[in-house]
Amino acid sequence: MEVSSQGYTEEECYRRLRNAIIDGTLMPSQRLVEMDLARWLGASRATIRTVLARLEQDGLVERERYRGARVRHVSHDEAVEILEVRMALECLIARYAALRATDEDVAKLEDILAWMRRHYEGQDLLSYSDGNAKLHRCIAEISRHHTARRLLDTLNSQSVRYQYRTILAPNRSRASMEEHEAIVRAIRARNPDVAEQTMRIHLSRVCDTLREMRQGF
Repeated sequence: MEVSSQGYTEEECYRRLRNAIIDGTLMPSQRLVEMDLARWLGASRATIRTVLARLEQDGLVERERYRGARVRHVSHDEAVEILEVRMALECLIARYAALRATDEDVAKLEDILAWMRRHYEGQDLLSYSDGNAKLHRCIAEISRHHTARRLLDTLNSQSVRYQYRTILAPNRSRASMEEHEAIVRAIRARNPDVAEQTMRIHLSRVCDTLREMRQGF
């Protein structure tokens, strides 16, 4: 793998810039100037150009001729569409997780679930939302369905800012807690049909909440 003149690999630069977009350090529609990014990441401009091309393929960056690159803005309608596609993938993932989960895997899910409940009861909804994302990632890992995981990772990175906002909707946090408990129960019972069904119910309700919040964006 090519190393930039300052010693950073292309992969390291890609991960840093990708994370900065996902966590909001770089905001939607913000311009991405190659020279500024090269200084920030300690990389060559050639490396930055390659990284921006990769992020464009991920759907996180858009580039226009003569105007350069910027963080891609995901509209509300597109966020709903992404969630609908994500639902199909996550139902498949939940099914495979129920089929393939070990006792150790289930223990990890229950630990995350307990962490979520503590933050839910403490009304720390942003931390709860972080736990929510962690639980879904853990279920994906347990599924050992590599293609679904790869596609899901791309979808989640494009719509992460909307995922945080849905949990703030009235009464959504309590329903979310109950839905996640039902998903984990189904995986613990090694019941793929119920795991798939409970995941579909959960994400259908998230999708409904996102549609209802349309005017808030």
